[in-house]
Amino acid sequence: MSQTQQFCTFFLGPLFLGVEVERVQEVIRFQNMTAVPLAPKEVSGLINLRGQIVTALDLRPRLGMTDRETGQQPINVVIRTEDGAVSLLVDEIGDVLEVTEETFERPPDTLTGESKDLIRGVHKLKDQLLLILDLEQAVCVGR
Repeated sequence: MSQTQQFCTFFLGPLFLGVEVERVQEVIRFQNMTAVPLAPKEVSGLINLRGQIVTALDLRPRLGMTDRETGQQPINVVIRTEDGAVSLLVDEIGDVLEVTEETFERPPDTLTGESKDLIRGVHKLKDQLLLILDLEQAVCVGR
């Protein structure tokens, strides 16, 4: 019997990405942010999550994508890391998907640049590819 794994999925433009569901603390609508002077472009700001200060990271620049359209509000996917909670700003939230190890493949050779380091692999689904985000690499900004 093959092992299954669950992923919280989301969209960044045309990309369909996923992170391990057990790493997700919560998904919340857009929150006002406090800018962080001299921070890398991926750091959109800080949000106050019920008294907890959380860094909000925009994955678009990390993946070499253009900025969101004006007026398009991102969604916060708050994840747990060894250093505490971090919010990933995404365009649209998907579903929790359960996939088997048989659909998993190494990252495609077509990935280039930093996105090659951020994608751990892909799951070939019926209608699309689910890119699995390497959270440790994704939240490692400016180190």
